[in-house]
Amino acid sequence: MNIKSLLLGSAAALVAVSGARAADVIVPVAEPEPANYVKVCDVYGAGFYYIPGTETCLSISGYVRFQYNVAGSVEDDFGNRYVTNSEGDDYQAGSQVRVRLNFDAREETELGTLRAFARIQATNTFGAYSADQVYAMDQGYLQLGGLTMGYTDSLWTQDDGLLTDTDLAVGDYQLNRVSYTYADNGFSAALSLEDDGTGDFAPDAVGLLKYEGGWGYAYIAASYDEQQRNGLLPDGFVDYGSGYFYSYNTAFSTATYGNSDDDGAFALKGALSLKDLIATDSELKVEGSYAFDPSSYSTIGIFNNVATLGIQNDTLTGTIPVEWQIGAGYAQKFGKLGFALAGAYGETFDYGTYNGAGNFVQYGDGSYYKLVGNVGYNITKNFDMLAEVSYANFDFSGNNSANDNSFDQTAGFLRFVRSF
Repeated sequence: MNIKSLLLGSAAALVAVSGARAADVIVPVAEPEPANYVKVCDVYGAGFYYIPGTETCLSISGYVRFQYNVAGSVEDDFGNRYVTNSEGDDYQAGSQVRVRLNFDAREETELGTLRAFARIQATNTFGAYSADQVYAMDQGYLQLGGLTMGYTDSLWTQDDGLLTDTDLAVGDYQLNRVSYTYADNGFSAALSLEDDGTGDFAPDAVGLLKYEGGWGYAYIAASYDEQQRNGLLPDGFVDYGSGYFYSYNTAFSTATYGNSDDDGAFALKGALSLKDLIATDSELKVEGSYAFDPSSYSTIGIFNNVATLGIQNDTLTGTIPVEWQIGAGYAQKFGKLGFALAGAYGETFDYGTYNGAGNFVQYGDGSYYKLVGNVGYNITKNFDMLAEVSYANFDFSGNNSANDNSFDQTAGFLRFVRSF
């Protein structure tokens, strides 16, 4: 073996040994950060997810709705017309689109369920050149256990309505409130202090007792309105004597009614709802109310214009002070098809308003009734349609025969909703 061969062999051996040792060298590699995947939260039902990195469950839901409204003529015995379109016809018709989003956040604490709920929505009526576009926080409140604080339905109207979309409820409105509910084994008792918008320290108060079971539910509610008026226009009233005062509203040539006494107003309401009494997937509900004095918790609007169809807003006489009302509703489902019927009859306190000619008329006591019917169909999953029609009639017995007056109206809508 010569020197050249020896050197080459030694070099090959060194390379082989070096490669083997190099294979044993451990090179540190940075591991990827663990991903925070969104997890389903089944504590509060379907649709909730854990917010990554927290114990808070969040649900986002809502709908997009297209609706076509038709409001028939409202005309009194003297030929005054209250619902006309821009072309002078005795009706109104038009489209309306609404988008709604609900945000519901919940988690468990040592004091009970902590919840925050917010609902925002936008409504456009008539389309491209319409000035009637409304963007609003429709609801926003927080809850801890039985405590509720925020802007939502009055406790008075929380469980009311007669099963149709136009639910014929008295005192149906939203406000800021602080309330507490105790619930145990189907029974619940609640007390609510509600902001009446007057700016003083005294709030309105509402109490509610309810029992609910597999058969349905029953409740009774009581309200105290510390202003003894309807609360819609707290300033600018004109006294017309006899303890009553009125205010002119130029938007619809109407008046808002109240009572100048300041000792408060009381009202009572009760309802009974029975499920599956007549047939499977049915509900029968009876509801009644009585107000001892004119009160914001006992009012109703029964006539509509096209922009407010389906909402308790009245283009004829503002919000009407109801002394008592009785009503009933029935709803039935047959798979994807369903229908509902409802009706209410009531009598008002002594009432006055401005007529179509701009003259003040004291109508006196009044009586009214409204009938509503609808048919709904589930076209496919999360896509529904609803057609509803209503008829309203109002009669006043004035202080003299010249003030006797009556009104009626037929209205309806066709609605399509994609919910999520």
